[in-house]
Amino acid sequence: MSQTATKRPVLLYTEQTPNPESLKFVTNRMLYNGTAEFKEEEFAREWSELAAALYDFPYVKKVYIANNYVTLTKEFNYSWEDVMLKLKEYIKDYLQDDKPIIKEGFAEEVARIEEERGVSYEYDEDDAEAVKQIKELIDTYVKPAVEMDGGNIEFKSYHEGIVTVIMQGSCSGCPSSTVTLKSGIESMLKRMMPQVKEVVQEMG
Repeated sequence: MSQTATKRPVLLYTEQTPNPESLKFVTNRMLYNGTAEFKEEEFAREWSELAAALYDFPYVKKVYIANNYVTLTKEFNYSWEDVMLKLKEYIKDYLQDDKPIIKEGFAEEVARIEEERGVSYEYDEDDAEAVKQIKELIDTYVKPAVEMDGGNIEFKSYHEGIVTVIMQGSCSGCPSSTVTLKSGIESMLKRMMPQVKEVVQEMG
C-alpha cells in the first residue's frame, strides 16, 4: 500500500473576514501553534517556506498563519474571484505534500525582535493589577472573536486610562477594525473597568 493512500486528505475552505482585502483559508490540519505574521516578503523567505511560496503570487500582499488557517491579504487591484481558486488549490496541494510551514526558532526570533522594538508591556507598577484585568478581558472576550475573523489582537500598553493594542492579520489596516475597536472592545473595557478612558490601536 503506497504512503499517499494512508494520508489524511486536506480539507480547505475559505471564510470572509471584515477586511475585504483579506480572506481566511481554513484547513483541517494544525499549521502553527501560535500566530505568525509576514508583512514583508524578505521576512517570509527567512522564516516560512509556506509564506515565501505564497509571496511568489503577484497578488499576495501579506501572509498570516495561525492554528489551522492562513489569512491572505491581497493587492487591491486584484479581485478574489480571479485569484481565490488558484490560492486554494495551491495551499491544499502544499499541505497534502507535507511541505514545511514555519521554521524552528521562529517564536524565539519574534520575541527577540519585539524586545528590541520595546513591545515588552509598558505600564506603571501601580497599574499592574489593572493591566492583568485588561489582558484577561482581551484574552477571554476579544481574542476568540478576532481570531474567527482571521486576525489577532495583543495588549501593548496602558497609561493614564489609555489602552493600546496591536492588531494583526486581517484586522491590521482593516477599516472595520477601528469600529470593532471603538464600539466593541472600548465599550466593554469601559463598562467593566471604569478607569479605562480609551482604546487605541498600533498597527501590527
